Amino acid sequence: MIQFRSVDFWIGENHILENVTFSVPRGKTKVILGPSGSGKSTILRLLMGLWLPDSGSILVDGEDITQVTPERLREMRRRMGIVFQQGALFDSMTVGENIAYTLLEDSHGDEGEIERVVRSYLSLVGLDPDLIDRMPDELSGGMQRRVAIARALAARDPNILLYDEPTTGLDPQSAERITDLIVQLRDKMGKTSIMVTHDIADAFKVGDRITLLDKGAVVFEGTAPELAAAQTPFIGEFLAPYRKAVSAATRNVGAGGSGAGRPDAGGSGAGRPDAGGPQARMGETP
Repeated sequence: MIQFRSVDFWIGENHILENVTFSVPRGKTKVILGPSGSGKSTILRLLMGLWLPDSGSILVDGEDITQVTPERLREMRRRMGIVFQQGALFDSMTVGENIAYTLLEDSHGDEGEIERVVRSYLSLVGLDPDLIDRMPDELSGGMQRRVAIARALAARDPNILLYDEPTTGLDPQSAERITDLIVQLRDKMGKTSIMVTHDIADAFKVGDRITLLDKGAVVFEGTAPELAAAQTPFIGEFLAPYRKAVSAATRNVGAGGSGAGRPDAGGSGAGRPDAGGPQARMGETP
């Protein structure tokens, strides 16, 4: 379990996070949702121990990472895999070398075994294992993002996965494949996850529970249906573009138009109203 308890964080005179409290049960996905600049990515940096809060505690399986030694913190980080914004692959390395980065650090030189593991992770995220020798710039944005997820998984098979804006900049179908994969990793492998995003459709689809931030403070904590039903002025304004898109998609479907996706905005199955075409399944190659 992951717990943030009354966490405050400042940078200079800027109060980045204010009294942030939430928990993530083992095997569940928490979405940290909010507009740009609301402190979402700061939560991931604090959880990884890259920054320390000014007050409050951050617990991973009951152990407060703000109180441990640097050696113990490194051990705790080994249980976490992170998918950075835009994937952040090493552009001078092949796909296989990117995925194997941590494996190569930890191994005793069994290259055949490392290649087998890398190929298995490529298959797991729905990519052709023969992409192993490609360079990142030879792949589409969505494929690069899946390689980044494979790299996070290969890093000592973590039981906690952290996703920082994993669908930003992707077309609707590629984004749908990424969120499908995140859901499957939770449901089939029991991964505990935190996903940071400003995309409401992604949050509704992926999150078991959603924490909504505004200016560093928690303004909502609950399920997707509860968020969809909330009536506060900030939530209404934040959800307004999504609701308009869903309404337009519903009218389009009613008028016999094409191209609208799943307009059901309530609950964890809600998706992108602009996501045309069939959903990709894990194991499907592009």
